[in-house]
Amino acid sequence: MRLVIQRVREAGVTVDGRGVSSIGRGLFILVGVECGDTEEDAVWLASKAAGMRIFNDGNGVMNRSVVDVDGEILAVSQFTLTASTKKGNRPSYIRAAGHDLAIPLYDKFCLLLSEAAGRPVQKGVFGADMQCSLVNDGPVTIIIDSRIRE
Repeated sequence: MRLVIQRVREAGVTVDGRGVSSIGRGLFILVGVECGDTEEDAVWLASKAAGMRIFNDGNGVMNRSVVDVDGEILAVSQFTLTASTKKGNRPSYIRAAGHDLAIPLYDKFCLLLSEAAGRPVQKGVFGADMQCSLVNDGPVTIIIDSRIRE
């Protein structure tokens, strides 16, 4: 599984012109699920995301987590995070998990993240044509891949 975590001032998702979720200050997280990913990956990533110290403390140092700042969280599924760009200019999504694996793992990640953060996680609509808007704060963007745990 792969995450792109962005520290935001606000973020939201609309589908067919209808707002489905929005947050204020917090984390906007894109979630990509690959073939072979497991619940263990979701557990590890949820813990990492909840504890990621990317919010400023009183001295302006990134030393606080989304939990510490009482921030909100919005997680959106995005299969394009699994893209392979090794050959040519058209990305290949062959590594993307099918719905039978991706939906349960995305849902499990969101549930585990909610538990780890002690707050609800807003979600996008899996498989929908979503329009995502956000104001990246910093900008701060972190990429985490569960297959690279060094």
